[in-house]
Amino acid sequence: MSQHPLQKRIRVAVLFGGCSGEHEVSLASARSVMSALDPTKYEIFPVGITPSGRWLTEGDPLQQLAAGGEPDDAAGDAAGDAAPVTDLPARGSGRELIPGTQGARFPHVDVVFPVLHGTYGEDGTVQGLLDLAGLPYVGSGVLGSALGMDKVAMKAVFRSYGLPVGDYVAVTRSAWRGRPDEIVAEVEARLGYPVFTKPANLGSSVGVAKAGDAHELRRGLDLAARYDRRLVVEAAINAREIECSVLGNDEPIASVPGEVVPSNEFYDYRAKYIDDASELLIPAPLSAETTALVQELAVKAFQAIDCAGMARVDFFLCKDSGRVYVNEVNTIPGFTDISMYPKLWAASGLPYSELIDRLIALALERHADRRSNETRYHHDH
Repeated sequence: MSQHPLQKRIRVAVLFGGCSGEHEVSLASARSVMSALDPTKYEIFPVGITPSGRWLTEGDPLQQLAAGGEPDDAAGDAAGDAAPVTDLPARGSGRELIPGTQGARFPHVDVVFPVLHGTYGEDGTVQGLLDLAGLPYVGSGVLGSALGMDKVAMKAVFRSYGLPVGDYVAVTRSAWRGRPDEIVAEVEARLGYPVFTKPANLGSSVGVAKAGDAHELRRGLDLAARYDRRLVVEAAINAREIECSVLGNDEPIASVPGEVVPSNEFYDYRAKYIDDASELLIPAPLSAETTALVQELAVKAFQAIDCAGMARVDFFLCKDSGRVYVNEVNTIPGFTDISMYPKLWAASGLPYSELIDRLIALALERHADRRSNETRYHHDH
């Protein structure tokens, strides 16, 4: 349905880029989201964040970030390049962020659509900033984002809710560097081989490695420690990789599940984004009983960590036992039109552009609910 010509368009700030190993993935997602926003309904305001953390609002931030550029404070935007703007919140009716010295502004917007994957974007940091600024935004809040990003905390919460989780060992970077022999011995005693080593707070399989012996375990933990101070070692499961998309706020619903058949030994960064040989089976070839179980567990995992708006829940379906394990929740999943999250909803009857409409509506709904909270205590005499 087209927008009435006199009806105000919703101004959407699409936030992309960021300071994480998933910067390039974010640019691809943002490009797809902005292309799908109906110009009769929405006015798009692109906001790019450079790898060094500079916020860009002028010119074409997406083009500049794709070119790998960092703005020059002295140069400003005289040449038409994006200009930096500070990211300090100014709460109030104007919903503005304090402008930087170059005169770049983050003007009034109706809703923010963060398409930031990984640290400093998907982990609750930007969500906290937007809460302070009083801005509605798509996706989970601070708590859900932080828990969804940290695999160690996430698994602990899942277990407390009785969700099936594979065996794992949590490691800090300082412990690994200070007593590596002890860590290796603990992993071997508790998990055996093979195992996967991962940074606790990253996505897109960045920094993930598979280890079949002590030498590979050491190498994998060294790699993971380059990206995070919290590391996790997971027991490898001979499994099919199943994914399910969840949509909603307090009453979320689950899509049909899909299956990833990776081109490499596991679904690593190359298999996801580079070689284009992995196969996505939508819907996943599962029994009706297993499909229903995956959907039920997806909603429970979403609710366990207090997600909102959207999330993709990833599962392992053990080939030997048939048992389903919850692996992780991605609160800002890949969002290109060929990414699993929107493809699963398309297969469930919700096309890409309508999915974006729904997410924006959910963001505004959740913001209105938050605004109903009293922020001052009135003592009743």
